Amino acid sequence: MDIITRTEEILLLSVWRLQEEAYGLAIRKHAIRLMEKKLSVSAVYIPLERLKKRGFLTSWESEPTDKRGGRRKRFYKLTPEGLRALQKVKTLHEKAWAELPDLAFSR
Repeated sequence: MDIITRTEEILLLSVWRLQEEAYGLAIRKHAIRLMEKKLSVSAVYIPLERLKKRGFLTSWESEPTDKRGGRRKRFYKLTPEGLRALQKVKTLHEKAWAELPDLAFSR
Protein backbone atom coordinates (compact mmCIF):
# COMPACT_ATOMS: atom_id res chain seq x y z
CA MET A 1 0.00 0.00 0.00
CA ASP A 2 1.34 3.43 -0.93
CA ILE A 3 0.94 5.32 2.36
CA ILE A 4 0.93 9.11 2.38
CA THR A 5 2.35 11.17 5.23
CA ARG A 6 0.15 13.13 7.62
CA THR A 7 1.19 16.40 5.96
CA GLU A 8 0.37 14.98 2.54
CA GLU A 9 -2.99 13.84 3.87
CA ILE A 10 -3.77 17.32 5.22
CA LEU A 11 -2.74 18.94 1.94
CA LEU A 12 -4.89 16.55 -0.12
CA LEU A 13 -7.82 17.17 2.23
CA SER A 14 -7.27 20.92 1.90
CA VAL A 15 -7.32 20.69 -1.90
CA TRP A 16 -10.49 18.60 -1.71
CA ARG A 17 -12.17 21.04 0.68
CA LEU A 18 -11.21 24.15 -1.30
CA GLN A 19 -12.20 22.70 -4.70
CA GLU A 20 -11.98 25.52 -7.32
CA GLU A 21 -10.22 27.80 -4.81
CA ALA A 22 -7.38 25.31 -4.18
CA TYR A 23 -4.31 27.41 -4.93
CA GLY A 24 -1.06 27.55 -2.99
CA LEU A 25 -1.75 30.26 -0.41
CA ALA A 26 -5.33 29.10 0.26
CA ILE A 27 -4.14 25.50 0.70
CA ARG A 28 -1.43 26.65 3.12
CA LYS A 29 -3.91 28.72 5.18
CA HIS A 30 -6.38 25.83 5.34
CA ALA A 31 -3.66 23.36 6.37
CA ILE A 32 -2.45 25.75 9.09
CA ARG A 33 -6.00 25.98 10.47
CA LEU A 34 -6.36 22.19 10.47
CA MET A 35 -2.96 21.44 11.97
CA GLU A 36 -2.98 24.40 14.36
CA LYS A 37 0.69 25.07 13.67
CA LYS A 38 2.72 27.25 11.33
CA LEU A 39 3.82 25.81 8.03
CA SER A 40 6.50 27.43 5.94
CA VAL A 41 5.88 28.00 2.27
CA SER A 42 8.31 25.23 1.38
CA ALA A 43 6.61 22.85 3.84
CA VAL A 44 3.53 23.16 1.62
CA TYR A 45 4.87 23.57 -1.91
CA ILE A 46 7.45 20.76 -1.76
CA PRO A 47 4.86 18.12 -0.71
CA LEU A 48 2.35 19.52 -3.23
CA GLU A 49 4.88 18.98 -6.01
CA ARG A 50 5.69 15.50 -4.66
CA LEU A 51 1.97 14.64 -4.64
CA LYS A 52 1.73 15.92 -8.20
CA LYS A 53 4.66 13.73 -9.31
CA ARG A 54 3.01 10.71 -7.65
CA GLY A 55 -0.16 11.37 -9.65
CA PHE A 56 -2.37 12.43 -6.72
CA LEU A 57 -2.76 16.02 -7.93
CA THR A 58 -2.84 17.98 -11.14
CA SER A 59 -2.05 21.68 -11.34
CA TRP A 60 -2.34 24.62 -13.69
CA GLU A 61 -1.60 28.32 -13.59
CA SER A 62 -4.12 31.12 -13.80
CA GLU A 63 -3.72 34.12 -16.04
CA PRO A 64 -1.58 36.90 -14.55
CA THR A 65 -3.57 39.59 -12.79
CA ASP A 66 -2.84 43.23 -12.03
CA LYS A 67 -4.05 42.64 -8.47
CA ARG A 68 -1.19 40.17 -7.99
CA GLY A 69 1.39 42.38 -9.69
CA GLY A 70 1.26 40.33 -12.87
CA ARG A 71 1.82 37.03 -11.05
CA ARG A 72 -0.13 33.84 -11.61
CA LYS A 73 -1.78 31.51 -9.10
CA ARG A 74 -1.05 27.79 -9.24
CA PHE A 75 -4.27 25.83 -8.73
CA TYR A 76 -4.45 22.16 -7.70
CA LYS A 77 -7.05 19.45 -8.17
CA LEU A 78 -7.26 15.91 -6.81
CA THR A 79 -6.94 13.12 -9.33
CA PRO A 80 -8.80 9.81 -8.97
CA GLU A 81 -5.52 8.41 -7.56
CA GLY A 82 -5.49 11.21 -4.97
CA LEU A 83 -9.04 10.38 -3.92
CA ARG A 84 -8.07 6.70 -3.60
CA ALA A 85 -5.04 7.65 -1.47
CA LEU A 86 -7.31 9.59 0.89
CA GLN A 87 -9.75 6.69 1.09
CA LYS A 88 -6.91 4.28 1.88
CA VAL A 89 -5.55 6.45 4.67
CA LYS A 90 -9.07 6.96 6.08
CA THR A 91 -9.67 3.20 6.08
CA LEU A 92 -6.29 2.64 7.74
CA HIS A 93 -7.10 5.18 10.48
CA GLU A 94 -10.51 3.60 11.08
CA LYS A 95 -9.02 0.10 11.34
CA ALA A 96 -6.26 1.23 13.68
CA TRP A 97 -8.62 3.15 15.98
CA ALA A 98 -11.28 0.41 15.96
CA GLU A 99 -8.93 -1.92 17.82
CA LEU A 100 -8.33 0.48 20.70
CA PRO A 101 -10.42 1.26 23.76
CA ASP A 102 -12.08 4.65 24.02
CA LEU A 103 -9.45 7.19 25.06
CA ALA A 104 -11.90 8.95 27.37
CA PHE A 105 -11.82 5.94 29.70
CA SER A 106 -8.09 5.21 29.49
CA ARG A 107 -5.61 6.08 32.20
